Amino acid sequence: LLVSIYTCIAAWQLCLLEMSQATAAACRHRRRRSSSSSGGKRGGWLLPVPAAVFAACAALVTTQAILAWVGAVGRRPLFPRRVEGLRRHLPRPASATTAPSPAPSPSLLGEGCPLTGRSPEVLAQDASKLLREVADVVASTGFETGLSRALQGARAVALTAAEIAREPPSQLDEAFAARVLRQLFERLGATYVKLGQFIASSPTVFPAAYVKEFQGCLDNAQTVPFEKVKSIIEEDLGKPLGSVFARFERTPLAAASIAQVHSAQLATGEEVVVKVQKPGIQDVLQTDLGFVYLATRFLEFINPELNSRGSLADIASDLRESMLGELDFRQEQRNLDVFRSFLAGNNLTAIAVAPKPYAEASSRRVLTMERLSGVALVDLEGIKRYTQDPEATLVNALNVWSLSVQKCEFFHADVHAGNLLVLEDGRVGFIDFGIVGRLSPTMATGIDKLNIALAAGDAKGMAGALISMGATVGKVDKDAFAADIQKLIDRLGSSFDGDSNEVKVDESQIQDIVLDIAQVAGNNGLKLPREFGLLIKQSLYFDRYTKLLAPELNMMSDDRIAKLGAQEQTTSDLATQSLAA
Repeated sequence: LLVSIYTCIAAWQLCLLEMSQATAAACRHRRRRSSSSSGGKRGGWLLPVPAAVFAACAALVTTQAILAWVGAVGRRPLFPRRVEGLRRHLPRPASATTAPSPAPSPSLLGEGCPLTGRSPEVLAQDASKLLREVADVVASTGFETGLSRALQGARAVALTAAEIAREPPSQLDEAFAARVLRQLFERLGATYVKLGQFIASSPTVFPAAYVKEFQGCLDNAQTVPFEKVKSIIEEDLGKPLGSVFARFERTPLAAASIAQVHSAQLATGEEVVVKVQKPGIQDVLQTDLGFVYLATRFLEFINPELNSRGSLADIASDLRESMLGELDFRQEQRNLDVFRSFLAGNNLTAIAVAPKPYAEASSRRVLTMERLSGVALVDLEGIKRYTQDPEATLVNALNVWSLSVQKCEFFHADVHAGNLLVLEDGRVGFIDFGIVGRLSPTMATGIDKLNIALAAGDAKGMAGALISMGATVGKVDKDAFAADIQKLIDRLGSSFDGDSNEVKVDESQIQDIVLDIAQVAGNNGLKLPREFGLLIKQSLYFDRYTKLLAPELNMMSDDRIAKLGAQEQTTSDLATQSLAA
């Protein structure tokens, strides 16, 4: 506990130093404005801002420090039994097979909590559940990592506050809040950059201003020295680096928040790329994501109304599970194996390929893959060097992706130009399976209905299909929803018209269209699942590729193109069509 207190004091001192500098700058800025303008009121809000941010910083540091302390004490020989005892003795919510507890007397129940409206009994059950989750999370939090992240968080918040004070905005709106949050996330490092990228790819979950702002969430990752990379590879593979690789480039090809990629050659001669996890990243993610999850649980405990449009804690929990799962590169290796099996099982290997993973040179923190050489799908001149018919190549890419939505465990959910290559032999290469989507049976059925309605131009049918796959808040007026969809289709139709020679794959416009769809659904009391947003975004990518590579191609009527929802079409038909193309 003393360490927690000292941690808070150190972070507060750092905050005070940064805030005093920010406040001094704000005062100078205000005096200059007062002397140069008659109003002199603009900027009057500057002084309270550092204090408010300071309070938020103090809460962050205190929480992180306490988590660190409890996690550290939980690792002492005698304490695990106490934590386990706490888990056992905290009351669990009654199950269907458990006899209900005697009802509390009316005098104890009172009129309910004045803040949340919950009865004391419900409040006690929610509190016990929350305490159990706190015990589970803090038991897995390391002291050193928690202490380090607390101090880093304090500094990140202080620097962000100082920047606001130096350059105050013209107005306080949602766009300003989103920009500040993005800057803070980038300073907080790997975990929060990944969270920002999740926000950017989830237009059906988060507000439009945040989705647009986090498109620019920069992964300013520093590279890890080669000696550490070598140490991780040798530790995980249990062999010297030279016995596995005949050549290993010391300088990485690319670096991200959790890993970096090196070019290499296996001892057996194959050219590969090696993805290596950065040291210590698992402890950082586990600590940060535990804090984020508990923060959402506390918010929902205080204000249950936050659950009305989807649980924040459920989103945080799914994200936590997903991001921690990404740290085990064996999962990505399995994704590659599954997709390659899908291609082989559907006779598509003549038109498409995914990198081959090398299991003997891979592990939990190391992934070695075949290196594919080619050009991006939007490089028309480059494509012409490898194929005489760019249109047929596009049809192949679209057909393979469409069939994966229907018949593979998952679909590639990030088919931007950098992840689709046209290889030297004319095949389409799918790379980077970091973001994948999975459709539930209900959603798959809804997608089938949506495509049938879309092909027929039936707005009411589209509305029914979307309602069947989304979470509704109250009763949805199907006719009004259909009318809004028709207006959106008319507006989008005009936005896709124009000179095909000037068409380019504009990711910001694609994101705006997905946001428009999500907004129309939200205005009608419908919250679409994140997977739907991912699916629509990939479809829009292919629409843009069509305008660029095959402007005369009609995606809805061309017999060479597989239709999502066309269950009667066999995979052999698709392979024949694609090969003929």
